[in-house]
Amino acid sequence: MSAVTVSGVHRSFDGNHVLDDIGFDVSPGEFVSVIGPSGSGKSTLFGLVAGLDTPDVGAVVVGGAPAAPGRAALMPQKDLLFPWRTVLDNCALALEVQGVPRGEARERAQALFPAFGLTGFEDARPSQLSGGMRQRAALARTVIQQREILLLDEPFGALDSLTRTDMQLWLQDVWQRDRWTVLMITHDVREAVLLSDRVLVLSPRPARIMHEVRVPLPRPRSLESLTDPEFVALERELVSVLHARSDIH
Repeated sequence: MSAVTVSGVHRSFDGNHVLDDIGFDVSPGEFVSVIGPSGSGKSTLFGLVAGLDTPDVGAVVVGGAPAAPGRAALMPQKDLLFPWRTVLDNCALALEVQGVPRGEARERAQALFPAFGLTGFEDARPSQLSGGMRQRAALARTVIQQREILLLDEPFGALDSLTRTDMQLWLQDVWQRDRWTVLMITHDVREAVLLSDRVLVLSPRPARIMHEVRVPLPRPRSLESLTDPEFVALERELVSVLHARSDIH
């Protein structure tokens, strides 16, 4: 059974056709990235998978049931950490809103801190953290919801290049350990190739999947992978498709 199935999905807003017959599957434990031009409908697609919206036509199935809030955990581009709460309390909040007692929620959040590199920052405020640390805390808050499917919307888009690379390699490590099913939006072609099993390319609006690339490179991938001829060829293929998009109508 697929972890996520999107079948024949169309979505329009006020007569503006955004998604046009979108269809794909994501297998359990697979890491799939979605790339495409700005405004192509990537966030609209994520809203449907997260159960925050419904398609005009077609179906979205998550974990064997129709998409609904809470079936997948969504991490938005901005970390949205509450500045008045400590890092530990920010992470525990995701459980508290589900009705988990505060003490138990804090204990379960604390157990994640070593793997997420947050040990020693339990009592820090978000303003005291670097951008990379804030993103780790935001991901910990997402993971603690114990959903098997994670939706990552440009998780590292606001980070500087060096921090972003460090976070990409860190995410790969924790994903390989826990094997969540991940669907990620990114504008960074290199990031998509580095992290993904497959990359889906959306066309301009009305968006459809105009290309799919499988990434057979061995894991774990490293900085050295970036110069591997196969990696470079995959990156070039995706960039070529994106730049040729104006010819596809």
